[in-house]
Amino acid sequence: MRHRNASLMMMTALPFLLLLAAVGCRSKTALDANGVPYTLVVAVYDGENPSENSRVLGKVREYLESKLNIKVEFLESTDYTTVIEAMVAGKAHMAYLSPFSYVLATEKQHLVPLVAPGVNGKPFNYRSYILTNPGTGLHSMDDVKARSHQLTLCFADPASTSGHLIPRAYLTSIGLDPKTAFKQTMFAGTHFASIVSVKTGKTDLGCAFQFSYDKAIREGLVRQEDLVILWTSDPIPESPICMRPEVNPAFTEKVREAFIRMPQDGHEAFHAFMSMYFPKQADSISYIIVNDTLYNGLRKIAAGIGDLTPTKK
Repeated sequence: MRHRNASLMMMTALPFLLLLAAVGCRSKTALDANGVPYTLVVAVYDGENPSENSRVLGKVREYLESKLNIKVEFLESTDYTTVIEAMVAGKAHMAYLSPFSYVLATEKQHLVPLVAPGVNGKPFNYRSYILTNPGTGLHSMDDVKARSHQLTLCFADPASTSGHLIPRAYLTSIGLDPKTAFKQTMFAGTHFASIVSVKTGKTDLGCAFQFSYDKAIREGLVRQEDLVILWTSDPIPESPICMRPEVNPAFTEKVREAFIRMPQDGHEAFHAFMSMYFPKQADSISYIIVNDTLYNGLRKIAAGIGDLTPTKK
């Protein structure tokens, strides 16, 4: 009888043990039978100010969890390449991507763009800067062309739109191939690092995101008189938030709606996030629906450059 009861207990416990084993073996990005994440894993770049970014993303996470009724986890990275690979390799369901990192990611993996910051129903735009230190004596891009072989050039992140793709395309268009035209070309890793590199004289020229430049001045990292803006790009469409395609479309739409509703339903989180870079515009910005074709112009620019591998030193 004792053995029979023990066998019965084992048979009764077996389904539970199997369930525990299945849960224990389930990957972090597993989907249920309907294609809905058990935990929504989101990859995000936080290279400029990781501590501030983590604090603000905590507010965004709480808002999304309240709207989606599932756990949300952010995978924070100090470079865009890691964010791209997380999406391509299926280590994240969703990502905040720069426009160029979105273009790079979609060369390897179809993604579903959800939203991007917008104003009055249209995509919000920003610009790229090429900066120098007053001590270089450079006053224009004509000066740069005349002295390029004596100058050092610094990009931000290789997958950055305003810190690499756009200024690189411009330099190429005026006959300055970054691989050959300068004394040395390098990547700083972040926009702030590029800005500081120019301020301190480590490099003669640096490329950066317009709002990183503004933020660096606001936070006292540099003063306006420490830098000279030599070139300003045409407007660049803002960064998309994207989902992997195998995620349930209805759930994807629910996530999109949560972002669209964030200015009203999660104002504190939304305002904190937008204020990191757009403090003056934070209350006029909203999330708007975007589609893949918005970034075709950047695809064309990237294709026109050709080889976008890291530059030679």
